[in-house]
Amino acid sequence: MPVPDRELEKFLAGVERRAFHMARIATRIDAEALDLVQEAMLSLVKNYRHKASAEWPALFMRILQNKILDWHRKQTRQRSWLFFRKIADSNEDTEDILEHIPDTVDRNPALLLERARDMATVEQALAALPTRQQQAFMLRIWEGLDVASCAHIMGCSEGSVKTHLFRAMQSLRAALGEPA
Repeated sequence: MPVPDRELEKFLAGVERRAFHMARIATRIDAEALDLVQEAMLSLVKNYRHKASAEWPALFMRILQNKILDWHRKQTRQRSWLFFRKIADSNEDTEDILEHIPDTVDRNPALLLERARDMATVEQALAALPTRQQQAFMLRIWEGLDVASCAHIMGCSEGSVKTHLFRAMQSLRAALGEPA
């Protein structure tokens, strides 16, 4: 029995903001985060709209986490290519290609002051975590999923989820100045 479009739209509208926040913390770039969320939504609609609506949250989070991991892999490949390109070009008197990459950090003081200090500090601490620790924290703590669901979404064992979460919590406590 096909699911009405309204139900799928309602689900996507409800998960959109949290998903964007997760992707933004993982990528640190708003535009990239938005693209990842949109790709995940399109993938869910295209491939899983026929599934029961109760399955959508886990499916969507798995798709989003895979998109984030793919994005990180792509960034790693690009950085290594730029590094080797720079070495190859170091013998020539050419411009540094890294100088042409736009700075994506928002430096508008008015906007920076509007943001809550505590939340910005937490986001910075989350962004500094390794990807798997970010995933474990965001899925388990932020989304409130159980360990088994997190393991399924992350494609690892429950023990790995617990380990990643424990390490994330230690790092976050240290970064935020809380006693362990």
